[in-house]
Amino acid sequence: MRVHPRWSALLALATLLWAGALHAHEMSMAELEIREVAHGEFIWNWGQGAGAEPIAAKLTPRWPDSCHAEEQLLHCGPAGLAGDMGVDGVGKGYSAAMVRVAWRDGQTRVYTITAAQPSVRLYGAADDRRGAADIVTAYTVLGVEHILSGFDHLLFVFSLLFLVGFGRRLVGTISAFTLAHSLTLASSALGWLSLRPAPVEASIALSIVLVAAEALRQRGTLARRWPALVSFLFGLVHGLGFAGALKQIGLPQHHLATALLTFNVGVELGQLLVVGIAYGLTRSLARFGWFQRARKPALYAIGIIASYWSWLRIAAILT
Repeated sequence: MRVHPRWSALLALATLLWAGALHAHEMSMAELEIREVAHGEFIWNWGQGAGAEPIAAKLTPRWPDSCHAEEQLLHCGPAGLAGDMGVDGVGKGYSAAMVRVAWRDGQTRVYTITAAQPSVRLYGAADDRRGAADIVTAYTVLGVEHILSGFDHLLFVFSLLFLVGFGRRLVGTISAFTLAHSLTLASSALGWLSLRPAPVEASIALSIVLVAAEALRQRGTLARRWPALVSFLFGLVHGLGFAGALKQIGLPQHHLATALLTFNVGVELGQLLVVGIAYGLTRSLARFGWFQRARKPALYAIGIIASYWSWLRIAAILT
C-alpha cells in the first residue's frame, strides 16, 4: 500500500509525539519514611520524588485516629502507630505509595498503598500481622497497572500478535514469553541476577523493533518458523524490566514469595486482558477493507516508536 508523502510526514510526526508521551508515562512510586524515636513518637518524611514538584504537594498521609502530626513529628500516644492508614492522592500523581516504618528495635516493615487498596492496617509494633489477602490484592493490582502502563511491553505483545495472529501458535508464543519473563523476574527480585537498568531498557526497545520488522517480512524467517523461541529469548529481557519496576515498589520482608507471585500474576492478567481486547477488535473489524490495509502502517508506526526509544535509551547508556 502506497502512502502519500504528506500523510507519511504526519504519521511520523504523530508517532514521535506519541512516543514522547508514552515515554513519560511510567509507573511512579512515592516513598514515605516513618521512624520511631520513642514509644508513640515518630519522625516522618517523604523520600525524593521523581519530578520537580515535591511529593507533599500531591500526596497527603491519613494517619490512624490515635495519631496527629505536627510538621514532621507524629504523636500517637500509648496506643502507638495502630489503626488504618492511607495516602490521599494515590492513583493520580503517583501509582502507589510505599510506607516504610522503622521501629526502635531495628526492624523495618514495608506497606504498599494503591488506588485499589487505599489503606493498610498498622498494629502499633514491629509484629507484621497483615493478612495474605492484603498482599495478594495490592501486588496483583500493581502487576496489572504495570503492564497496562508499560507501553514498551504492550507494543512487544502487539508485535507478537502481528507476527503469529490468533491461531494455535499464539498460545505457545505467549506461554513462552510468560515463562521467560517469570524466570528473570523472580531471579532478579530474589537477588540472583542483577543488570543495570539502562541496557535492559534499551534491549526491550530493540526487541520491539526486531519483532515488528519480522512481522513485516513475508518469507519464512526464524521468527516466523519459531516464534515461541524468539518470544522466550526476548521475554528474558522483559522480565528484567518487570523486576526493575518491582524493585522500585519494594517487597514486604515477611510475604516475599506471595508478593512476587501475585505481582507476576497481575502482569499476566493485564497481558491476557490486552490480548482479549485485541482479539475482540480484530474479529469485529476484520470485515472492513481499511482494517486489513492498516496492518503495514501499524507495524511501521510500532517500529518508528521503538526505534525512537532505542536511540534515547542507547544514548542514556553512552552518556
